[in-house]
Amino acid sequence: MRQHLILVLQEVLSQQKALASSSINQEVDLDELMDDPELERLHADRIAALKKEAEKRQALKKQGHGEYREVTEADFLGEVTGSEKVICHFYHREFYRCKIMDKHLKSLAPRHMDTKFIKLDAENAPFFVAKLGVKTLPCVILFRKGIAVDRLIGFQDMGGKDDFATRTLEALLIKKGIVSEKKKDEDDEDGGYPESRRNTVRSSVDPNSDSD
Repeated sequence: MRQHLILVLQEVLSQQKALASSSINQEVDLDELMDDPELERLHADRIAALKKEAEKRQALKKQGHGEYREVTEADFLGEVTGSEKVICHFYHREFYRCKIMDKHLKSLAPRHMDTKFIKLDAENAPFFVAKLGVKTLPCVILFRKGIAVDRLIGFQDMGGKDDFATRTLEALLIKKGIVSEKKKDEDDEDGGYPESRRNTVRSSVDPNSDSD
């Protein structure tokens, strides 16, 4: 409780920097300020916001958000219609570029809780491969409210190279509106990309996209 009050107090004090020149020599009584009704209200608002955010994250986790998961063709429709924003990677187990895409998406999934990240083995999903016109792998299809609104085919949007950074893919997904841009304090809290600090994956195979 005291720690939360101190955090709120620091926010209040930072907002009063404009008055610092006239009060620089004044001592601040922390105990007295902690009894201030305004500070108590700010603290209560902060706790309520944190609680609401925690509840939202928990609800999203129950829907499969926060991790990069493989789904079956039977589950695919329910997965893409069950969340507002979904990123699905159609892949082939033997294609090297699909493994590169896997690594980047696995890093991004826990950073963007509002978006569901899944993958589907193209060989085992002939109906949706045909229905969605998937012809080149890796193929990353972006869904909004169950509707395919955009897609990334191969690595052409990442400069056609295998060693693109995770940030490059993230920036592209932000531009397309399927994930939200992270605030600086959120980046600091997340500690960067959990699966790959270097953010790059280098290829030792043919740089051309694999196809099915």
